[in-house]
Amino acid sequence: MDEILLEAEEKMGKAVENLQNRFTKVNTGRANPSMLDGIKVNYYGADTPLNQLATISVPEARKLQIKPFDKSSVQDIVKAIYEADLGLTPNDTGDVIFIAIPELTEERRKELVKQIKKMSEEAKIALRNIRQDANSKVKALELNEDEEKALEKEVQDLINEYNKNVDEKTSQKEKDLMTI
Repeated sequence: MDEILLEAEEKMGKAVENLQNRFTKVNTGRANPSMLDGIKVNYYGADTPLNQLATISVPEARKLQIKPFDKSSVQDIVKAIYEADLGLTPNDTGDVIFIAIPELTEERRKELVKQIKKMSEEAKIALRNIRQDANSKVKALELNEDEEKALEKEVQDLINEYNKNVDEKTSQKEKDLMTI
């Protein structure tokens, strides 16, 4: 019985962690090195994560600086950033790449809030699916009615906790987006 709860809790934790990772990719108008997470650069024929090829820093609030370890990879990095379709325009000086983060318009901020709310709802759907799976496993145990209800209540308490966590993360990200 504890195994079912532990497995459900682990899956719910991963669902919330996935949501948090997706939120970091949403541009809030401020420079953040994690905006470039997930970008893979074709480096000598191998897709290599950008953060393994260069140091990414924030010299100003709205500017990213990418300093490749190997200067010959600058053009490959620029190409990968364009192909990532993040709406960012890299400028290279030959050995360093700068990315100016554009100011968000009110309209764009509202679009992004809709995007994060959609991501949040997808996370909640994943949580509900995990609850449903856990409840199915509880029913398969063929426990007496009281034990079954108690276990289902624990699963429900777990999902309530994680839904609250998702709501908190969503409202924080919404606040970040709407702050000018």
